[in-house]
Amino acid sequence: MRADARRNQERIVAVAGDAIAEHGADASLEEIARRAGVGSATLHRHFPTRQALLEAVFRDRVEALCDQARSIAAELPPGPALAAWLRAVGRHAAANRGLAASLMRGADPSLGATCHAMITTAAEDLVTAAQRTRDVRPDVAVVDLLKLTSAISLSTEGNPTEADRLLTLALTGVRPT
Repeated sequence: MRADARRNQERIVAVAGDAIAEHGADASLEEIARRAGVGSATLHRHFPTRQALLEAVFRDRVEALCDQARSIAAELPPGPALAAWLRAVGRHAAANRGLAASLMRGADPSLGATCHAMITTAAEDLVTAAQRTRDVRPDVAVVDLLKLTSAISLSTEGNPTEADRLLTLALTGVRPT
């Protein structure tokens, strides 16, 4: 792909991500093209369907979330690193307003499996490290922490203070006694 085409594609995905955070998965494609500084034809050349654009945004966000796990792990001790990343997972879930539901309709089934595997792997590394330092009980499963974080995010949509309070409460429960 030519450098200018790659830049257009990256700009479209970034702008689409912002638009989805603001307006949900039904954000206007015309508005996304306008904000990205490209024509509608350019947007559709890179992403022939809304679904293709949503998948690119989601994949991009998941990759960034997993990169963040590695960065946090390098900066913080295991227990605080896990807590910080789970907060990032909660923000990720909140920012994807309606995106997951939209992706379920007609999505490439491998996308969900690939993104789930990426997030699970990132979480496993953090949980294993936190279990080694006894910041997390040995019987705590990665999938349980991800489900708790997702449930908290969904139940507190639009209220990050409450989400943080509930996540802190949940994390207190996973520490050894």
